[in-house]
Amino acid sequence: MEDLQVECYSGYRGEETPRCFRLGQNRIGIRKVLDRWLSPDHRYFKVVGDDNAVYILRHDTVSWRWSLTFYKQRKDGDEQ
Repeated sequence: MEDLQVECYSGYRGEETPRCFRLGQNRIGIRKVLDRWLSPDHRYFKVVGDDNAVYILRHDTVSWRWSLTFYKQRKDGDEQ
């Protein structure tokens, strides 16, 4: 998968949180961050997009590149 273009918000602690991303020509806003976790070389964000899908975005802290590692279209009523 090609690199994603991700726009982030940097909070008061300086931690960047994704606010939207571009997947091809589609701009997907992030409605909610469900979870986040760290590994030695990556940061992961499990998010709900404004298209009601769940994504896991991975940020490589060495190369500063983003990638999509998971996608699931949610059905109405699904919590996660």
